[in-house]
Amino acid sequence: MPELLAAKLIRDVPDFPKPGILFKDITPVMSDAVAFQEVCDLMAEDAKAKGAEVIVGIESRGFLFGVPIALKLGLPFVMARKLGKLPYERISEEYALEYGTNTVEMHVDAVKKDEKAYIVDDLLATGGTAAASARLIERLGGKVVGFGFMIELSFLNGRKALLEYPVKALLEF
Repeated sequence: MPELLAAKLIRDVPDFPKPGILFKDITPVMSDAVAFQEVCDLMAEDAKAKGAEVIVGIESRGFLFGVPIALKLGLPFVMARKLGKLPYERISEEYALEYGTNTVEMHVDAVKKDEKAYIVDDLLATGGTAAASARLIERLGGKVVGFGFMIELSFLNGRKALLEYPVKALLEF
């Protein structure tokens, strides 16, 4: 397969959000309609191949990819959001960070029993948020059929948190 246009557009931003971090900025990909379409199409192909019945986007950049993927496939879109951002009855899943914890939530009616969910986000780092999102889907009775990421930071070993699931990352750094 030829190199993705997105690979040439992602820019490195040193020392963001803090010193020592080399941030992978995806905004140039989002600003290029052809590159953005290419990424969404490839992720949609993977979701379709896995038999997805619902697309789940992880806040917040997972929404940017998940919505066009869901629309392309004619599937519902569900949000996995940070604590306190959803208005209706919800379930929560806490996960560990390097220092402390964080929480992700979904509405109690977001995923139906036995519904096949494909989870989307822009980047796989440590895998904590992704794994917590998968646990939420499973607690609701759904089945996680795979994950789609535009970027994987392989040096952070995020796949280890997702070993029981198929993971597709379009670019690896």
